[in-house]
Amino acid sequence: MVNENSYKMACAIAKILDNKLAKDITILNIRNVSTIADYFVICSADTTTQVKAFSGYVEDLVEKVFEVKPKGIEADLKNRWHLLDYGDIIVHIMHREEREFYTIEKFWSHACKINREEWEKEASELSF
Repeated sequence: MVNENSYKMACAIAKILDNKLAKDITILNIRNVSTIADYFVICSADTTTQVKAFSGYVEDLVEKVFEVKPKGIEADLKNRWHLLDYGDIIVHIMHREEREFYTIEKFWSHACKINREEWEKEASELSF
């Protein structure tokens, strides 16, 4: 069964990141290929300061709009990759170089990618 709230929240997270000028935002629907989550939201940042700022911004706005806190937060000591675990949604905020090196989308290439127009339309109903 599709969890519509997870889909809406994943789209909102992508839009939140887009509003803060994160780059290369991707939503992967991994529901049919993994049991760890339903969606990955992945974005790039040019600096370690941006990685940290994007992470904090997502955490604050998701709590404000959806009244949900992450179940877990992982961050490397150099702020090159932050992970926010919302259960059904895992957010990867990565420094551009880490993203190019780890190529998450390539590893999860069998997952369905949600196109930008779709997530923008879904998130347009929300205010943040």
